[in-house]
Formats: sequence, C-alpha cells, structure tokens
Amino acid sequence: MPPRDLALLHERILAWFDEAGRDLPWRRAETTPWGVFVSEVMSQQTPVARVAPAWEAWLARWPTPAELAADAPGEAVRMWNRLGYPRRALRLHEAACVMVERHAGEVPDDEAALLALPGVGAYTAAAVAAFAHGRRATVVDTNVRRVQARLVTGAALPAPALTRAESRLATQLLPDDDADAARWNVAVMELGALVCTARTPRCEECPVADRCVWRLAGSPVYEGPARRSQSWEGTDRQIRGRILALLRQTRDPLTGDDLHAAWPLDDARRERCLLGLLEDGLVEALDGERFTLPR
Repeated sequence: MPPRDLALLHERILAWFDEAGRDLPWRRAETTPWGVFVSEVMSQQTPVARVAPAWEAWLARWPTPAELAADAPGEAVRMWNRLGYPRRALRLHEAACVMVERHAGEVPDDEAALLALPGVGAYTAAAVAAFAHGRRATVVDTNVRRVQARLVTGAALPAPALTRAESRLATQLLPDDDADAARWNVAVMELGALVCTARTPRCEECPVADRCVWRLAGSPVYEGPARRSQSWEGTDRQIRGRILALLRQTRDPLTGDDLHAAWPLDDARRERCLLGLLEDGLVEALDGERFTLPR
C-alpha cells in the first residue's frame, strides 16, 4: 500500500476511534498492566458486556499478581463464575505465580517473556505488550482479521484460521511509532466490533468506506468454508459448568451424590465430565469420594 494511502487510513481510523471508542474500564489511563492482562484473558471468546463486571470484581479482590498468587487456585475458579472456559481462571492463577517467581510480581513487557507465561499465546502476548506497555506489536484478533479482509483484500470474511499472510499484512499496516501502533491496534479492533461486523456491517458509519476494496467491489458474498457456531445446550461444556456451579456455592466438599443434581439425566456423561474436570485441575478429589475446587 502506498505510504500516502496508509497515512490516510491511520489518520481516519484513529480519529474515528477517538470519537467512537467505548469507555471500557481496562482502557483507562489508570489501569495497571495487570488489569490489562486480566482483561485480555477474560475477553477471549467472551462478550465485553459479561467481562466488565467480572473484571472489576477480580481487580477489587486481587489488584496485583502477588495477591492472586497468594490465594488458592480454587478461589480463582470460584470468582470466574459463569464467564465460560474456566481453565482460563487456572491459567491466570498460574501466570500470577510465575510473575511473582520470575518477574518480581510485575507483568513482563517483553513478548517473549509474556509468551512463556502459562496460558498465554501469540495474541495475548502481543495485546499485553501493546495495551499494557505501549509497545509496537502485531495484535490480530477476529475483528482485526475481518477489517483487513474487507478493507485491503476485498474478501467478505477472512479464512477460518489465521494465516501468515494476514499476520504480515497486520504488521505492514502498523504505524512506526510505538504509541500510535498501540492505538491503531485497539482502533481497528473497535472498528470491527462496532462497525465492520460479521453479519450486518454498518458501512455508512465507516471512516474508510471509500477506501474499502470489498465495498468498492460491490460487497461480494462470502464463498469460503461454512462456519460452524458452537452449541451449548446438552453439551459436555454445559454439564461441566453445572458441576462447577455446585462447587462454587459452598466451600465444603461435595459427594458424588451431591453432584448428581448437576445432570441427573445421564450418570455416565456426568461422571465423564467430572473426570475431565479432575484431569484439567478444575476439581480436586478428597479421599476419592468428596470433591472441591482446587485448594
């Protein structure tokens, strides 16, 4: 892309973000790197509306990695409540312990060090480096991929899985300055979340609609592989969630009979889900007959 065109995209999208960006609590100037780290872990596959109150409660209880590390991992699972994918709670606790052991209780500012933390992948490492420490890092989530696909390559939707070409493009689009690059990352994410949405994009509100290759081509429909939505009702995920919900309600160990209420329809499936929770470290067995959140 010619430098002049790229500069125009930067100017327009950043100006739009300054006006339209949501006032999310973890974007505020006073938010610590730990607060940003927690927000990124919580926001994986979870709507922002559900994350915000959970994030505020979490930071009120554990405002630093050291305070979380000093508590039991089961308390992290308890506080996670119904955010979904509760292994993230355990990974947050493990990451806090590593921060205390290796980084003096601080969130590291280097992507390589962030990647070495439990549960941290390429996206989270880049996001924390950018949003917590103001580093120039390539942050590519679903929203960024969709904006890039339409704006630059002319596709209705990106490929089902992240490609190297998409990552290279995201890096090429970054401003050179660290602070501008960090703002650009969050601005493009916000554009995808609010305007360039998957099903009903609001092109009339887009600050770069006149530059969008997809729109200029007549907004061709997506013709790639079918995208499957994840079900919930009647799945093992639902049963696991019900077992954890029972354990969150009390600090006293529960028996297998107590857990029967989680899914009385199918004993074999409930037992299989309980075994999976034990293997994942989300539930702890006491004397083989009672169960609790990990201590």
